[in-house]
Amino acid sequence: MSSAPYTYEPVGATRDDLTVCPPGFHHLYVRTRIGEGTGVFHRAVQALFTWEMHREMGIGMDTTADRAAPGVDVTVGLAGLIKAPCRVVWTTDEPRRAGWAYGTLPGHPECGEEAFVVSRTGDGTVWLTVAAYSRPAKWYAHAAGPAARAFQHAYARRCGRTLKRLCADEDEA
Repeated sequence: MSSAPYTYEPVGATRDDLTVCPPGFHHLYVRTRIGEGTGVFHRAVQALFTWEMHREMGIGMDTTADRAAPGVDVTVGLAGLIKAPCRVVWTTDEPRRAGWAYGTLPGHPECGEEAFVVSRTGDGTVWLTVAAYSRPAKWYAHAAGPAARAFQHAYARRCGRTLKRLCADEDEA
């Protein structure tokens, strides 16, 4: 675990409200239906907490632990070109809601926080919500402008499609 400071404030704001967006940041909120039932929920939580969902997408996840937990450092590798250092800020593991968020560290092209939360509604439907607030930190992220935000939305949608595929066998059980 590194001692590098987070590059943004407020740290942990997504914990209680996935719709939060502090002034000066861009907001992201993408919700995807994953399937139905307890088996789907547990499989989705496992894939999320063990970095499997991200790795299945071809995202490099260099982590200091096998599971997401507060204080775990994560360097996200994108296309072998960009290394984005983060640290897990919070986790939650409740009977119907589980997930975590990481915050950016020095060297990340953006500054902000991104949360990944799996939830199961009263009717048994399982959802993945990807929520974030961010702003450019590097010149190339700033220069990308709206294209960077479009990439973030596409990435969040891809997370949902990947998790749904990983949980497909459980949905049929």
